[in-house]
Amino acid sequence: MKKILLLGVVTVMGTMMTVTRSVAADLITVDGTKLQTMMADGKPIVIVDVREPELFAKGHIKKAINIPYNGAKPRVLKELSPKDRIMFVCHGGPMGDELGKLLVQSGYKDVYNLAGGMRKWEGEVVK
Repeated sequence: MKKILLLGVVTVMGTMMTVTRSVAADLITVDGTKLQTMMADGKPIVIVDVREPELFAKGHIKKAINIPYNGAKPRVLKELSPKDRIMFVCHGGPMGDELGKLLVQSGYKDVYNLAGGMRKWEGEVVK
């Protein structure tokens, strides 16, 4: 009887963990090649460049919007929709990680960060 009860508890816990993992969203880090693929797949993507306006003006990924990191936390929650596919881009990655995790913790499901940021980006840059 104890073995059956223990087996039942283990089964229920395993099922709960599987469901939790499949429902919970995580920030996904992608490289530049993957971002280029995402930009070309026909599904809308909001690219958020969190660098300073001066750096954004010198060159950014095509169709990116600029929400500078300083002051970005309240703005991204107000200005970005949980329904959007969102990609963060910064200098080298960490600021995008932080803002992406904020969105994920706030219930956003489709959030990405560009690994290495603009330092590693080899795609088209516009001014």
